[in-house]
Amino acid sequence: MASAQALLQTGARVTVLERGELGQEASWAGGGIMSPLCPWDYRDEVTSLALQGMARFEGFTSELTAETGVDTEYLRCGMKVLLPFNLKAAVDWCEAHGMRYELIGDSIFLPEIAQVRNPRLLHAMRERVLQLGGRIVEQCEVLGIEAQAGSVRYVRTSQGEFQADDYVLTAGAWSKALLGEHAQQLDIKPIRGQMLLFKFDVPPLPHILLQGDLYFIPRKDGHLLIGSTLEDVGFDKSTTEAARETMLQRAVVLLPALQGMPVVRHWAGLRPGSEGNIPTIDRHPALENLYINGGHFRYGVTMAPASAEVLLNRIFDRPQSLDVAPYRWR
Repeated sequence: MASAQALLQTGARVTVLERGELGQEASWAGGGIMSPLCPWDYRDEVTSLALQGMARFEGFTSELTAETGVDTEYLRCGMKVLLPFNLKAAVDWCEAHGMRYELIGDSIFLPEIAQVRNPRLLHAMRERVLQLGGRIVEQCEVLGIEAQAGSVRYVRTSQGEFQADDYVLTAGAWSKALLGEHAQQLDIKPIRGQMLLFKFDVPPLPHILLQGDLYFIPRKDGHLLIGSTLEDVGFDKSTTEAARETMLQRAVVLLPALQGMPVVRHWAGLRPGSEGNIPTIDRHPALENLYINGGHFRYGVTMAPASAEVLLNRIFDRPQSLDVAPYRWR
């Protein structure tokens, strides 16, 4: 939807083909933390694109709300990181990248980190795409890509054939499967993540809380998200009792108020896993009118505005504002 919106704003005519209902996969399932978890642990290729996305997101969501009337609940609530983590690496990274931080005992607080409520963001983006004249075709599974002489001629779908001047693949974890014989060594695979949801009368925390791979995201209405697992189990979106119990036990240690509280919901989503969390945003190496914007792993929402900008610059051969070599088709 970020790609579609950006293209529509250039005057392009855009049709979005969606296998199910728009925005119901990884983007819906995630927590909406606007930052890599412990960014100092990631390669520059990840943090540079994430930082650009983070810098654009407040304006991005403000425009969406102004144009659609949908509150995305974008909020700069900050994130507190608890031990164990490399404190020196954290401080050095923050100072090198101009990110504010506060040391609180053995923890570090990053006041500029924001969150967004994913389902509301997706609703706003859908409305904006339609406002801009985009066409959305749901329950439309792409069954094959028909190519000839170095370009895509049309795509076969469950609702017939669709033809365009150019095609952009944004199928997340399903990208490689959808490309089929045209995958060209693309390395994107599903990585399952499970989440738990609780409901308090008032937010139990004033900020995001992170310890290792466990995070707490407090919403304004008292909902609390806890996640998340990293599981290489193929295209399996089922939840497991083992993950539920492990997350619950760890969560209660950090937030005793959870003891005995009912779990409102337990769900799983499939991230588009990629080596090093580095996405591919590029033209296909053999098909001149096929592009990809995918493989963002855990940070597709955070990177969305910046990724769409990289994609458009690639399509229209415009200068890039950062080194895009890492996002070439590998």
